[in-house]
Amino acid sequence: MIELKTPAEIDRMHTTGRFVAEVLTEVGRIADVGVNLLDIEQHVRGMIAERGAESCYWDYAPSFGRGPFRNVICLSVNDAVLHGLPHDYVLRDGDVLSADIAVSIDGWVADSARTVVVGTTADEGDLRVIRATEDALEAAIDAARPGNRLGDISAAIGGVARAYGYPVNTEFGGHDLGRTMHGDIHIPNAGRAGRGLTLRPGLTLALEPWFARTTDKIVFDPDGWTIRSADGSRTAHSEHTVAITEDGPTVLTRRGQD
Repeated sequence: MIELKTPAEIDRMHTTGRFVAEVLTEVGRIADVGVNLLDIEQHVRGMIAERGAESCYWDYAPSFGRGPFRNVICLSVNDAVLHGLPHDYVLRDGDVLSADIAVSIDGWVADSARTVVVGTTADEGDLRVIRATEDALEAAIDAARPGNRLGDISAAIGGVARAYGYPVNTEFGGHDLGRTMHGDIHIPNAGRAGRGLTLRPGLTLALEPWFARTTDKIVFDPDGWTIRSADGSRTAHSEHTVAITEDGPTVLTRRGQD
C-alpha cells in the first residue's frame, strides 16, 4: 500500500531527517585513520539512545541476509557498498567508507547514506565515483516532481551513470518509506523516462544511487549481508529521503555542508 503523507506528517519525517543528517555528519567527522568500525557503531548507538530514536536496522530481517541485523548503521568499506556489517576493522588512510542509516522518531522514518574518503590520501578514481553518486542523487531529486513518473527518477540516475561511464546494478535501489523503512515501491537506478507510477504530492521516497567503478555485478560476504562489487573495484553510495510536494521535491535529510 502506498501512503500519501499530509504536510504535517512530512514535517514529522523532516524532524527525523534532520537527526539522520546530524548522525551522518558526525560519522564523517569521526571516521579517521585508526578508528575501528565497531567504535563508530557504538558512537551512533549512543546518539540514537540520547535522542530517543529507534533504529530501523536492529532486528531487520528481509529475504536476503543471514539472521536479523543486529547493528544500527551500515558501514561498507572500499569494494563493499551496501549493508556492510560493522566489524573489527581499523580504518586506513585512503579507505572509502559508505555509511547508511535509517531511524524512526515518534513513528516516522528517514533514511540516508553518504560516502567519504578516510584520511588525507584520496585516489582520484574514488573521488570521481563518489561525485557520480552525488550528482546522480541531485538529478534524481530534481526529477521527483508531481506529474513525473518513477521512471523519470530512474532515468535521471542512469543518465548520470552513463555520462560518467559507470555500469548500473538495478537489484538494489530506492524505495518509498514513511511509518516503515521499506514500502512497496522499488526505484531502480536505471530505467526509462515516462514509465511507472505517477508521482503525487505526499509521496516520500528514499533515492539512493550507488555505483562500482568497473562492474554492475555484486557478491555477498559469508555474513549474508555485506554486498561488494564482484570484481573488487571500489564503490560509492549516496542517499536522501525526499518528499514530493506541490512546490516540488523537499529533501528531508539534507546535511548542512550540502
